[in-house]
Amino acid sequence: MNEAKVNTAVEKSVAEEVPKQFIAMKILSNAESAMTKAAIAAGRRINRLRDFDLAAKAKDERGDVPGWVLVVLMTTGLVTAIWTIAAPRLTSILKNSLDAMNGIR
Repeated sequence: MNEAKVNTAVEKSVAEEVPKQFIAMKILSNAESAMTKAAIAAGRRINRLRDFDLAAKAKDERGDVPGWVLVVLMTTGLVTAIWTIAAPRLTSILKNSLDAMNGIR
């Protein structure tokens, strides 16, 4: 309690020494400084967005689509070819293993 009285007494004496106009000017100066920093940061973000050209990025990536289509079609063809050749053998392997499992009972 005693410290609180001392702090308020010090604040009152400081407030009496400094005119209220100077305190208001200090508060405004701090606010202007914060607003200036925020405006600079916002300007930097806007410049980064302006420099990011989405259309150019899309054009660069467009040539990649036929490559992926080709990879998918070739993979599908290979799987189909291997499945056609290996289907009878895979079927017999599966049948033998299931028959062996039935014999365990």
